[in-house]
Amino acid sequence: MSTERESVDLFGPFRQFFSLQRDVLVLSLAMFAFSLGFQMTNRFLPDYLVYLGAGGFVVGLFATLGNVIGAVYPYYGGVVSDRVGSRYALTVFGFLSTFGFAIWLGSAYIPAIDLGVIVLEPWVWVFVGLLLAQCWKSFGIGGHYAIVKQATEPSRLAQGFASTETFRRTAFLIAPLIVAVLVADELMPGFLWVLVIAIVFAVLGTIAQHLLYDPDADSVGKEFEGVGQIVDDLRALPDPLRPLLVADTFVRFANGMVYAFFILVVTQLLEIGLTTTLPVVGTIDLSPAAFFGVLLGVEMLVALLTMAPAAKIAEYVGLKPVVGLGFFVYAIFPVLLIFGPQYVGGLDETWLLIALFAFSGLRFAGLPAHKALVVGPAEKGAGGRVTGSYYLIRGAIVIPSGALGGFLWQFVDPELSFTIATIIGMIGVVYFAIFGQEFEAYR
Repeated sequence: MSTERESVDLFGPFRQFFSLQRDVLVLSLAMFAFSLGFQMTNRFLPDYLVYLGAGGFVVGLFATLGNVIGAVYPYYGGVVSDRVGSRYALTVFGFLSTFGFAIWLGSAYIPAIDLGVIVLEPWVWVFVGLLLAQCWKSFGIGGHYAIVKQATEPSRLAQGFASTETFRRTAFLIAPLIVAVLVADELMPGFLWVLVIAIVFAVLGTIAQHLLYDPDADSVGKEFEGVGQIVDDLRALPDPLRPLLVADTFVRFANGMVYAFFILVVTQLLEIGLTTTLPVVGTIDLSPAAFFGVLLGVEMLVALLTMAPAAKIAEYVGLKPVVGLGFFVYAIFPVLLIFGPQYVGGLDETWLLIALFAFSGLRFAGLPAHKALVVGPAEKGAGGRVTGSYYLIRGAIVIPSGALGGFLWQFVDPELSFTIATIIGMIGVVYFAIFGQEFEAYR
């Protein structure tokens, strides 16, 4: 680690944008485009499913399908990325994601189809669209990690990821605000225009990364050798990843139980919108769905303001404390969201929700450090495969979390679902605090 430290620069990733290596620069641009589409759509899809006739358990099953994708796609995406290079892999994944967004748009226009034995409700096509829409995000994880690893010094990995994440989270800040404007009165039909915008940005992002990305720096690994290779790769995970993986799995299982229901807490349980008067603009009256978009914007603003400083702080204190902070916020947020508006007196519910989502933004402060801790120990040419193996294990265990959360939400009690989620998440936090290891370059 360097003996001379630079001061924390909140806007460093932006000022350094055009000085980044070309591959990381193009990746940042593509991340912005796709993240804008994902964030405009994914966080609002549970409400879209309800609009199309789905119940709480179906929403939970949708989250579970997302978990299946999160488990399976990254490993094989990492294999493809290591084998054929990141440029071609991410281009294919980009076009598949674009088609997935289009299927989501078409779901609103497809009537129920009676097949005699079963009836295909319109929300079924949202499930189909998810299989494709997640391709760039999930298949491309290995490629993303490998690109940053091959372009960044080991002791600066957290800052390298902070650069790409800053542009990604900038899109996460802008996207929900766009949605808030389009669904100011109610979710539909404004959400259909949201999907159109997502398709446009996905097309632009795919074309830009294919034309601008320089594949010369790609390190191509060995050819995929079948299921036996998967077992070998899982066994070969670097030792520092093992306690991180255990803790991360607990935290993500907890988050998977409730993540899809955050919007339903705001739009259905609390039914809180936003009414305020601003100078010049006048009175603003937002629906609960639009207010949820504002809350996501607040969350991302905090994330943007904290990621770069947290990455720099990690060079002083190590990756582990920063990652642990992110885990803690992940774990405690569900119980604060479900109980806070009921039991905190003397504070307007609207402002309480704003404060809670601002707090939730701190979980992203540890994200660059977490990514550095995942890919840092990997050998050259295996960054994509190591990352994919890590997410394969984590994702496989997390798969049933959405269905469990959906079952508890619809058939038992939402409060119980959120409470159990926080308990499971805190187990992961404590485990990581005790057994988590530091990446050697940050010691």
